[in-house]
Order: sequence, then C-alpha cells, then structure tokens
Amino acid sequence: MAQHLVDFCMLLLLQAVLGFDNLLYISLESKRAPEERQKFVRVTGISVAIGLRIVLLFAILKLVEMVKAPFLIVDNEWFHTELSGYALITLVGGAFILYTATKEIMHMMAYEEAHHGEKRSGSVGLIITSIVMMNLVFSFDSILSAMAISDNFYVMATAIVISGILMIVMAEVITNFLKKNRMYEVVGLFILFIVGILLVTEGAHLAHMKFFGHEIEAMTKSTFYFVIAVLFIIEIVQGRYQKNLLRKKNHMLAQHENIDGED
Repeated sequence: MAQHLVDFCMLLLLQAVLGFDNLLYISLESKRAPEERQKFVRVTGISVAIGLRIVLLFAILKLVEMVKAPFLIVDNEWFHTELSGYALITLVGGAFILYTATKEIMHMMAYEEAHHGEKRSGSVGLIITSIVMMNLVFSFDSILSAMAISDNFYVMATAIVISGILMIVMAEVITNFLKKNRMYEVVGLFILFIVGILLVTEGAHLAHMKFFGHEIEAMTKSTFYFVIAVLFIIEIVQGRYQKNLLRKKNHMLAQHENIDGED
C-alpha cells in the first residue's frame, strides 16, 4: 500500500513535469474559439482526452511490445530507420504542432497588420478535436514513462484523472495570463514551435533515424526547459529595453517642447 502511494505521488509529479507543453498547446488552441466558449472548449477537450488516455493506457499495457516494435525498416547508404507505431505517432504529432505554431505566427503577423488586432475565431468542434488528438500524442510519453514507475493500472489511471483535473485548472490560469499579457503570446507560440521540434526529434530518435550515418538525437527535457527560460529572459529584457527607449523618447520630446515654448 505504501509503495502504491509513493508511486502515485511520483506519477503526479511526472505528469506535472511532462504536461507543461500540453497545457501551453491547450491554452493557445482554445483562444481560437469565441471567448464565451473557450472554457467549454478546454474542459470538454481535456475531459474527453483524459477518458481516452485511460483507454490508451489499458491498450498500451496490453500491446506495449506491438507499439514499440518496428513495422518498417529502411537501410541504405544515406538513410536508415526502424519505424514503430509509437515513433510514427510522435513524428506526426510533432510535425502537426510545427505546422500549427508556424501558421499561427504567420497569421498573427499578417492579421495584426491588416486588421489591427481583430480576433479570429474557429470551429468549436474542430478545436476540441485538435485538443483531444494532441493530448493523446502527448500522452504516449507520459504513459510509457509512468509504466517505468508503476505496473498497477488503478494507480496510473487515478494519477491520470487527477492530473487531468489539475490540467483544466492550470489551462484556465495560463489562458487568463495570456489574455492579460498579450506580449507573451508570441513567446508562447515560439515555445509551441520548440515543442514540435522536441516531438519530431524524439520520434526520429525512437525510429533510430540516421542521415548519412549520423543518428538524430532527441532533444532532452532539460534542454527544452532551458530554452523556455532563455526565451522568457529575452522577452523581459526586451520589454524593459523598449520601455527605456520610450521613456528617453518622451523625455527628448518634452525638452524640445520646452525649447519651442521659450522661443
């Protein structure tokens, strides 16, 4: 019993560490829905995804060797891969996030210029589906990691449900923060872009991909969090630098107005 409790606490901590990128995706994706429907989108998307996670957990426990076993092997002088179901899902999920982040960054630049910040809305059903599907992509990592900690289905399922409830709360917090601090939306999108790179490199590593004999290494979580910290530091420094420039500009304008007034 005591061991199950320790495993449960470790699983909750694991879900929190591995779930940040998922939370960011959910928060940014839900902002595409009409404002009055955003909370519904987050709660529904995460709730459905958590139910499917438990089903996926049960399936992976039964079929773990099939998921990890390669179904396609390519080996020639310039390219090598041993593609498994897990690697394929991770690669496709990462590629989709890269596409989504790039599209949103380009849209933000073009749309803000053309429409002066007018908000774009998307289909609620499509947004919920996107959140559910990407939640499942992210869940492979956390489920397979959880299996290394515990072999008890009920312990893992309980941790998934509780982490899902916490995810709903935290997604609300992150969304509200982004609403009040619009400048961090760009940072969030670039972090999402890095999440895509993280998944693509992880999928390529799982598939043992090599180009001209050089194997693709997965981006580590420590590197991922370091890059996030650097992005936030850059944003804070840039924000303060812009405020200083604006303060100097206003000071110079005030001096010119005083000189003109004396003349």
